[in-house]
Amino acid sequence: MRNTSMRVSPLFLALLAVTVLGGVLATLDNGFLVTTGVVLIVLGGWATSLCLHEFGHAITAFRGGDRAVRAKGYLTLDPRHYTDPVLSLLLPILFVLIGGIPLPGGAVWINHAALRSKKDEATVSLAGPVMNLLIGIGLTASVATIAMPLPLAAGLSYLAFLQVIAFVLNILPIPGLDGYGALEPWLSPQARHFGEQARPWAPLGIILVLVVVPGVGPLFFDAAFALFDTVGGTEMLAVQGDYLFRFWERL
Repeated sequence: MRNTSMRVSPLFLALLAVTVLGGVLATLDNGFLVTTGVVLIVLGGWATSLCLHEFGHAITAFRGGDRAVRAKGYLTLDPRHYTDPVLSLLLPILFVLIGGIPLPGGAVWINHAALRSKKDEATVSLAGPVMNLLIGIGLTASVATIAMPLPLAAGLSYLAFLQVIAFVLNILPIPGLDGYGALEPWLSPQARHFGEQARPWAPLGIILVLVVVPGVGPLFFDAAFALFDTVGGTEMLAVQGDYLFRFWERL
């Protein structure tokens, strides 16, 4: 019997195909198809990156000693194997649709007791956001080096900016986010207990702070745009991609 625990999931390939289809449509000389293409680039690309984010956690855990991630199907990039597909895939997509904030989702369960060291634990936590950053760098590099129609460049740039936002958000040292996970192995038992209590609510709390508290949101996005510029992104293209993506605001 063939082992399918590391075979790439057809669902992941379908998400990737949707993204590629969006890229093709964004090159056509038709306003409706171009808009549809940008929407597919952003939503399909974001869903694909969520799978890659969790794969980053899982493959790093596997190399660090947690062999169970393979049996759980985490190495197949199939979101149906995640601990909560709604929180891990559907909710982040919904947040991108309504607010442009790429909400992180807790998806793969890691057996930290199986990891060899605290360094391995920290590396597992950081692997997800680093994957987002690498995707963002790859997208900005493709836009910078390959001649392409403006809508395609704008859609890819906006998707790249979402990756940068996800990186900046996830590395915050707040319970429930990966930045806290990287610090947690070195915290005292009391601090870890507090983190466990706060973990279910802290990510939603930081989103509310970004949206509601005056000045916090702009400061966060300024930092994200600064990093986006550092990795080679073009702010004007990302803004144009955001404009094309939110077509319903122009209806």
